[in-house]
Amino acid sequence: MAESKKQNEWLEWGKAIIIAVLLAFILKTFVFATSIVEGESMYPALEDGERIIFNKLVYIISQPERGDIIIIQHPEKNYVKRIIGLPNETIEMKDHVLFIDGEKQETSFVDEYHAKLTGNFGPIQIPDDSYFVMGDNRAISKDSRNGLGFISRADIIGRSEFIIYPFTEWEITR
Repeated sequence: MAESKKQNEWLEWGKAIIIAVLLAFILKTFVFATSIVEGESMYPALEDGERIIFNKLVYIISQPERGDIIIIQHPEKNYVKRIIGLPNETIEMKDHVLFIDGEKQETSFVDEYHAKLTGNFGPIQIPDDSYFVMGDNRAISKDSRNGLGFISRADIIGRSEFIIYPFTEWEITR
């Protein structure tokens, strides 16, 4: 009788472990994943070497929004950038001020120093189903202004949610 009880206990533990592994696999594959920030283009919001968790499911049920920090899938590597312009908008930077569809925009995610490093551009019409992205550290960022171009909706694979490493930097990134 004791051996039967021990065997049932092992079976229950085995089931629990298998369920936990399957659940972790499903979450990592379809809901959350991690990425490492490479470079200083998103400073000060994100720093080189930080590990972030990004949400893969969010854009299946909603649309990307201005200000979202997103993960962009490109053939050579993934990029972490911030959405600045949405589909069919006209974007322009004039005298360190961002204008969208002719209206001045207040941006809380870029300080005055980094805003001054952006430089003038535009007006630029963003195509349907595309986004205009920039890094927060505008002087050194490869983004929609200088190499990445417009970002197709299909290339956005998730939204940054949390900084998980280094442990002293834990915070929500949205």
